[in-house]
Amino acid sequence: MNKLSTIKELKSFLLLWLSQTVSELGTAMTDYALVIWAYQKTGMASSVTMLAFCMFLPTILFRFIAGTYVDRRNKKRIMLTADLIAATGSLIVLGLHTGSMLEIWHLYLINIVLSFMNSFQESASFVAISLIVPQKHYARIGGLQGITGSIVSILAPALGSILLVAGGLRLVLICDLASFAVAFFVLLFLVKIPENARGNGENEPFLKSCRDGIGFLRENKALLHLTLFIAVVNLLAKLGNDGLLAPFVLGRSGNDQRVLGMVQVATSAGILIGSIVMTLLKPVKKKARLIFLACAFICFTEVVMSLSAHPAVWSISNFMGYTAAVIMGANLTVILREKVPVQMQGRVFSAHDTLKNCTNPVGLLLSGYLADYIFEPFMKTESPVQSVLSRFFGSGSGSGIAVLFFIVGITGVLLSITRMRKTVYLELDHSG
Repeated sequence: MNKLSTIKELKSFLLLWLSQTVSELGTAMTDYALVIWAYQKTGMASSVTMLAFCMFLPTILFRFIAGTYVDRRNKKRIMLTADLIAATGSLIVLGLHTGSMLEIWHLYLINIVLSFMNSFQESASFVAISLIVPQKHYARIGGLQGITGSIVSILAPALGSILLVAGGLRLVLICDLASFAVAFFVLLFLVKIPENARGNGENEPFLKSCRDGIGFLRENKALLHLTLFIAVVNLLAKLGNDGLLAPFVLGRSGNDQRVLGMVQVATSAGILIGSIVMTLLKPVKKKARLIFLACAFICFTEVVMSLSAHPAVWSISNFMGYTAAVIMGANLTVILREKVPVQMQGRVFSAHDTLKNCTNPVGLLLSGYLADYIFEPFMKTESPVQSVLSRFFGSGSGSGIAVLFFIVGITGVLLSITRMRKTVYLELDHSG
């Protein structure tokens, strides 16, 4: 009876979750196929990181405006509009590719537009889930969303590769559009999102409302400090594994897509296990402490990965690191949902997301530049320092990125451990 009651309470969320999973799988297959297409076309790590840069920057720039708009408007309508524009982007790529006119700059431009809409989509989705899910299930749904991400990540490289062989990029894009249609019509006809928790600043000027999210964080020092910590972690992540995994693996494996797929599947399996843990276990009390411990462990796995030339070690390291990453991210989300009133979540989530992600574009630009023009050339040029480093990191393609991974990992471990001693985070370890 308890399980039936839980399913009834989560009915709207489950419909939204399952349909969005289908759409996310289509999008992930397209993203995977386009990364392969871009790297094979240019042979440059910066071409891959630039795709991600264009996807991040507008989201960050417009997040404040999006959060305020979401708090004042119909969340469901915003989500439907954003989904429709995303599908249009895939349709344009399909048309250009079919006509043999697709260039990498087209992808940059389309990613910029999609990123702008994503700033509204993510804010609306965050608040919508808070409205349709009882607070007691926040940790559980965080786990379920992680399961979604892991399943998508596991299936996307495999299915994307199969579709690329069977019908090329064209078939991948067609499947992406079909998956969008499923999610769009389920949200349109089957999911009801209440609008009874509008923003408490609807009558104040729009620009003042935009500043309310930052104001809330400034008044809650612990949340602000945690957000800034995550911003630094994100910078390190983009300089390391999160930004350069594909160039690292392809470079060190002789451009073997099967090895890249294996490492990505291991990564996704880690996300799956972490998500299952978050779904089944009771919420922890000391969430902030767990976040710092998990982050230190993630960075340590990057150090291990940098020191090995074996795909099995890369896979195991990513599996363990991303298991911890899911646990870290889920607890961060629970803290936000618990500490921020639902009528302000659009603005505060947007402010939090802007601050924590503002370092992502910088990291992506730096990672591509550092890999292509500093670390990789340095490890291919004989010198006393290179000779020493090559004993640990090798000297072929990808060894320079390995050195960068090592530096990033050590820095992250030290940063995370030192944060655990700060008393400012104590209030985050209590629900309320």
